[in-house]
Amino acid sequence: MRVALISDLHANAVALAAVLEDIERVGVDEVICLGDVATLGPRPDIVLDTLRQLGCTCILGNHDEFMLDAQLIHTYTEAPVVVDAVDWCRNRLSLSDLDFIRTFKKTFEVALDGKAKLFLFHGSPRSNMEDLLATTPADLLDEMLCGHTATVMSGGHTHIQMMRQHRGILVVNPGSVGLPFKEYVAGRAPTLLDHAEYATVSAEDGGVSVQLHRVAVDHTAMADAIKSTDNPLRDMLLQHYE
Repeated sequence: MRVALISDLHANAVALAAVLEDIERVGVDEVICLGDVATLGPRPDIVLDTLRQLGCTCILGNHDEFMLDAQLIHTYTEAPVVVDAVDWCRNRLSLSDLDFIRTFKKTFEVALDGKAKLFLFHGSPRSNMEDLLATTPADLLDEMLCGHTATVMSGGHTHIQMMRQHRGILVVNPGSVGLPFKEYVAGRAPTLLDHAEYATVSAEDGGVSVQLHRVAVDHTAMADAIKSTDNPLRDMLLQHYE
């Protein structure tokens, strides 16, 4: 059993296409999305349509929830450009888009084989706005996991690829498809990396392996996609991709 984990797509259709092409090359049994699919980037429509066509399980990220509750973002940030970009996205979603987001799950468990289990969330099992890091103290991580356990546990949210061992559990962040960060920013403006990111989790004969993947992205295509919109983050994104 091999599962591909994608997260934090953020309306980057060019990066998503590159990642899905690489996943097809690698070969997996299932693709699962860990949330934050449609906001901040230029093409929420294409990203949502692609996920529908995949038919994959999707986890409810905080930005997905912002699409369903316009006031919720104010509990997360008051940065005007981010709030405006989230509103910009919501105004472009159809009723069917919103209904699709309502099908996203808060957590999800996958049986990898007869022994290994994979437990999935966005930020942490208790909150999709919580940052789980390589440096999170073990006792605090216990609280964040809320008693859940599995062979591998995985969430996104921080846009930072990570794998750590915690009391025998492999805790994994696949990184970000659409907006991978160079370092943890804690709300500050990020420096973006040049690639797209995802992870694969494999299990066979009682053994488990995790791989973190980085995929090249066509920056010209990215810049063209950004230029075609009036997204409030347009200028900031173009600074990176031009």
